[in-house]
Amino acid sequence: MLWTAVGVVALVFLIGLEITARHYGERGPLSTQVREVLFAPKPGPLYGGLALMMVVLTWRQRFVAAGVAIGVDAVFVLGRWACGVRVPEGHLFGNGALWAMLGCAVFAITRRTGTERVLLLKGVGLGLLLVTGRKIGDSWLLITSKTRPTVLDPYVATADHALGNPSWLAGRALDAIGPAGSNLLGLIYAQLAVAAIVVALYQLRKVAAERRFPRHHLVRTFLLIGLLGPAIYMIFPVVGPVFAYGPGASGTGGVEWSVANLWPHTPPPIAMPHPVPYDGITPRNCMPSLHTAWATAIFIHTRTGPRLLRYAGTFWLIATLAATLGFGYHYGVDLVAGVVFSLTVEAALRTFDRGWDRSGLRLVAHGTAVFTLLLVSYRWLPVHMAARPWLFGPLVLLAMGSVIHGYLRTTKRWTSPDAAPALLPEPQPEPV
Repeated sequence: MLWTAVGVVALVFLIGLEITARHYGERGPLSTQVREVLFAPKPGPLYGGLALMMVVLTWRQRFVAAGVAIGVDAVFVLGRWACGVRVPEGHLFGNGALWAMLGCAVFAITRRTGTERVLLLKGVGLGLLLVTGRKIGDSWLLITSKTRPTVLDPYVATADHALGNPSWLAGRALDAIGPAGSNLLGLIYAQLAVAAIVVALYQLRKVAAERRFPRHHLVRTFLLIGLLGPAIYMIFPVVGPVFAYGPGASGTGGVEWSVANLWPHTPPPIAMPHPVPYDGITPRNCMPSLHTAWATAIFIHTRTGPRLLRYAGTFWLIATLAATLGFGYHYGVDLVAGVVFSLTVEAALRTFDRGWDRSGLRLVAHGTAVFTLLLVSYRWLPVHMAARPWLFGPLVLLAMGSVIHGYLRTTKRWTSPDAAPALLPEPQPEPV
């Protein structure tokens, strides 16, 4: 009953996004997914989903699925070349991965029964969720740009004075480093999903042998962050320093839309903020920083891995923070909100697995309260924060630190031997 209800809600949500996207003249997540059965898609998400699906397969089945995917893609690529069909840049192949996943779903329904069918369908669902999640995110971003004609960047930029305008500092530092540093950080920023798939594959490496999924893994946190985050964008629309105070990036924005052309060399002056209009193309995807939230989730889930994976998780978090600030995509206060948001989502999922015990509920309530307080402060107290950075800067960091401390303390208690529930003795037969 629970999973049926979840499925119905998800379907209604997808249909709603599809209708809304169509209203603004764009394809929604459902039609885009169906279209990629035949038309050239982006290969990365689809082959990432195929890799996740393969965790439920044996090595022989993995080679068969990979061979089918590559073979189908070869047919599509040769067919498009023979017919002279032009495809967008970066969309050369990828259909084969989707066909392989759909084929495994059909195979599970027609040739498997019982737990084997359920396990294979879970694997297919996990792979398709990754692909569909990307499309849901794209639709969400489209909706934010169309339904929020004004942005709140002046409020966030003013509040960011409490932290010393870190985006302006990082932007100047990145300019000083030169193109080599920018190219490296750009690659890390763009390939965050690849890092998540690597960590998820490590966590799910034993699924094929044990014939079951672990209770909690990174994909759950990653997808939930991507689902909930854009809803907050609707409440707190922000485009980022390089857009609101600079020339824009990635083909959107422009000096004509900016409040002033100041980033990254001149911090914005402290003044009474107000909403400002912005173009109808740039996503309002800053508050909170979901890149920071995802990188934080990767960092958390690598803590129990081998040393190399732990080092990689730490490096990816630091590099992602540097990229989000250095490229002007986020303010410092966005990153603080992203860390709190990620820890709260992670705590909620782990508390759900534990049956909503009291310590978990306290942790989730604390994270939610701190996150709400941060957003309220950025919106209603930015001038006070900018005028008293010696007070509000430490308070913002302490608020984030309190959530980090609460998460570490609570989860350590959960993983300690004393936290394991006591096993009840088996009932013994009464003496005759």
